Amino acid sequence: MLYYVFTLVFFLFDYFILAMGLNIQYGATGILNFAYIGFVAVGAYMTGVAGMPSNITGQHYILGLGLPFPLNTLFGGLSAMAMAVIVALITLRRLRTDYLAIVLISLSLVLYDFCNNFVPLFNGADGLYNVPAPLTKALGLNVNSFIVVFACVTGVVALILWFVMARVTNAPLGRSLRAIRDDSTVAGALGKDVFRMQLKSMLIGSFYAGIGGGLLIQFGGSFNPTAWLPGETFVVFAVLIVGGAGNNIGMFVGALLVETLLIHLPAFLPEIPGHPGLIEYIDSALVGIVLMVMLWTRPQGIVPERVRRAVTFGVPDRPEIDARELGSAEVLGAPVAAATEGAK
Repeated sequence: MLYYVFTLVFFLFDYFILAMGLNIQYGATGILNFAYIGFVAVGAYMTGVAGMPSNITGQHYILGLGLPFPLNTLFGGLSAMAMAVIVALITLRRLRTDYLAIVLISLSLVLYDFCNNFVPLFNGADGLYNVPAPLTKALGLNVNSFIVVFACVTGVVALILWFVMARVTNAPLGRSLRAIRDDSTVAGALGKDVFRMQLKSMLIGSFYAGIGGGLLIQFGGSFNPTAWLPGETFVVFAVLIVGGAGNNIGMFVGALLVETLLIHLPAFLPEIPGHPGLIEYIDSALVGIVLMVMLWTRPQGIVPERVRRAVTFGVPDRPEIDARELGSAEVLGAPVAAATEGAK
């Protein structure tokens, strides 16, 4: 029983981490990163080859550094950040919205085909397996106790990353990102370096993706191309939509409802007699139905983004306005006030 419960707990915390990373890119900055699962894969693979020794028979992969946990996981997160720099330099300067999304998903497909067919990189279509389980030797853990301990460790990592993300989104950087999301042209006209801010968002979000992917490969002990098909990105997007984009608490709610209850919990249910695999199809249909219902009835999500108020000087009878009315007035406050005063 503990095996099933803590497996679900692990996926809850891991997808909470993944959702926070995508949330700062899409929910806070407005970057439609349809290649997000590619950064998760980079983090998973690089964590794997950083933690594995160089002499496992039957597998072909680069590096094989034999680093312990959590150094291998940090290596995976930094590798995803490095990949984000390359992708951002290619895409963010010239592309926006739909065009950016199309190019990003195309890059994800290119990366998928390359890893799937180039065997010396990450063992081709077979992927990495027999990845060392962290902490087992140091703590003397068996299979069941490892799942309990590692789920708790993942929860601690998620808590730390949530605290960091809360500080980032409430800082001036977070307000600048929301201004770019609401109207990048206005934010740029008022002195914000749009590309630089978007690059920061991509780096932070990709680091979270890499950490989440690194924890995933160490929990399961393996990772192959079938685990990161492009459709997996939309599972994380579903977490955002259901939980509420732009809200870190919403990410936890979305991970609980979508990833834990709708996707992974049915995997532990017994098969319907005479209909093998039917539960999986019903599960996929339920996720689609939930998404349609949420988009139709509550597009802001279960936990909507908090409406932030900003004082705008020089506007009589309206000491406070909704920040969205002026394109995140928290960032634009002084210039907007000056312009309003001059217009009088």
